[in-house]
Amino acid sequence: MIMNKDTAKKTAELLLKVKAIKLNPNEPFNWASGWKSPIYCDNRVTLSYPSVRVFLKEEVAKIVELQYGKPDVIAGVATGAIAIGILVAQELGVPFIYVRPEPKKHGRKNQIEGHLESGQNVVVIEDLISTGNSSLNAVTALKEAGAVVKGMVAIFSYGFDVADKNFEEKNVSLTTLSNYENLLEQALDSNYITDKELITLNDWRKSPSDWKQ
Repeated sequence: MIMNKDTAKKTAELLLKVKAIKLNPNEPFNWASGWKSPIYCDNRVTLSYPSVRVFLKEEVAKIVELQYGKPDVIAGVATGAIAIGILVAQELGVPFIYVRPEPKKHGRKNQIEGHLESGQNVVVIEDLISTGNSSLNAVTALKEAGAVVKGMVAIFSYGFDVADKNFEEKNVSLTTLSNYENLLEQALDSNYITDKELITLNDWRKSPSDWKQ
């Protein structure tokens, strides 16, 4: 879910402005999964724009406190959410850790980097939600380490049904600053896309795995 409509639209506006999100219905992007997509999102781009990263940091921190209260620890999901996670932890004045996709093959073979004690309340920060699998993998690792995972806050979600199902099955609360629906609304309002392109973008959203231009 999103916490605030105005925040969702503002977030979408900023992500489009700095080209963290690109919409190109006529020349689709190729995702690593093999999907063809009219949208590409790389929220790490926001780190290069101080005013944008401050906005994201403050809004994510607000959601964390409103939804869960101040946690003992903020956890970022590697690698995309490490930076935003650190910023949010700094804003809240709490420790930060991050979670790798899998344990390292060398050294201490950690999957969780940083100091975490069993029983501590943790809120997970993510930059982008697609299917949710990698995000929920981080939640599993934290729980296995004894953390009490209160929930997750992300910058943006594509809003796929499979993600909703995955989070529901794992009983993990997810709140995002913005999502695909609000992105398209903002893109249309700002003339970033046409009505015809909106139809194409909505068609992709209905069946992204087998969408063809």
